[in-house]
Amino acid sequence: MNFYEEAKAFAEAYIAPYAKESDEAGRFPEESFRAMGEKGYFKLLIPKEMGGLGLTAKEHQEAVMAFAESNPTAGLCYMMHNVALMCLLNYGNDRLKEEVVADIVNNGRFMALAYSEFGTGTHFYMPEISVEKRGEEYVFNGTKSMVTSATHASYYLVLAASDVEDGIDNWLVPLESEGMEFKMDHWKGIGMKGNVSCPLRLNNVALPEYRRIGEAGSGQEQVFQVVATYFILGLASVYSGLALRLSDITCEYALKRKYPDGQSLAQIETVQVHLGKIYANAQSAKALTERAAKAMVDGEEDAVAKIIAARTVAIENAIESSTLAMRVGGGKTYNQGSEIQRLMRDAYAGQIMAPSLDILNVWLGRAITGQPLV
Repeated sequence: MNFYEEAKAFAEAYIAPYAKESDEAGRFPEESFRAMGEKGYFKLLIPKEMGGLGLTAKEHQEAVMAFAESNPTAGLCYMMHNVALMCLLNYGNDRLKEEVVADIVNNGRFMALAYSEFGTGTHFYMPEISVEKRGEEYVFNGTKSMVTSATHASYYLVLAASDVEDGIDNWLVPLESEGMEFKMDHWKGIGMKGNVSCPLRLNNVALPEYRRIGEAGSGQEQVFQVVATYFILGLASVYSGLALRLSDITCEYALKRKYPDGQSLAQIETVQVHLGKIYANAQSAKALTERAAKAMVDGEEDAVAKIIAARTVAIENAIESSTLAMRVGGGKTYNQGSEIQRLMRDAYAGQIMAPSLDILNVWLGRAITGQPLV
């Protein structure tokens, strides 16, 4: 088996069995993430000399897509870990990298992002968190609005204003830090329900300077270098996986749903048109996402444009496919009688995930005309 097939087999064994209950209860898929740690997926991008697998954006894309085919929430949260990890690996000081990487490699810990805020939303480069230097420590106060994998990840990346004028800093905050308060009862998402994206309140959280990732003022550079690559590619992979799953289960549903005369839904011409479109949507999203990952690994000049295009296509295709799949599923699906309705809710979440589809289309226009994204 190739890497994608291995990841898909893992997902079918350790992610799929918990997907339905995770959604219905709005519960983080703990069992799936425990297995990811045990099987080494959290160290996918860590260099071999540091105890990791030393793999690339290509395997990042394949793992996320394979996981999302079994449960989009699991693919999303796993993707966030890889994004946070790449910030640390690319910009962190040696002490911080050694400490966190050892915890990931030896203990199966994972990371998450805590970037968005109530006032500035997904404009990550305008954080409102206040920071005050007190002696040898930096003290943080404020609230992040939607923190994926809340209370389950061991480390959270937090953006805050910098000592450098007009700059921002990226900080690594451990889960056990005194003064961290998660507002779990605020999470009421209609889709991706298992990712428990609740607010995080920082109440006089004190951090030593070595937990700042990179040089003071370099936070925006980090966000756009990693967000424009691993993060957006990850979301393209999540929604490509979702589209693939939609195609499989809608075809299965249409074949099994029988009329009294024995004819199946799949024999009706209108349904055949819908199934064909759903299949084409999934395959086009998958192909473009795989092509974007290859462009990134190969260092192609237009890799960022391909990555942005892959994400917009994957999300728009997933949304269209979910609408068509609901038509095929009919009243039984509307009454939550199949997996289709869950995937529809998960699909609609994609258009508002940072950067939103509207922002992405602006970025794509800028990228292909040689202009800066922001």
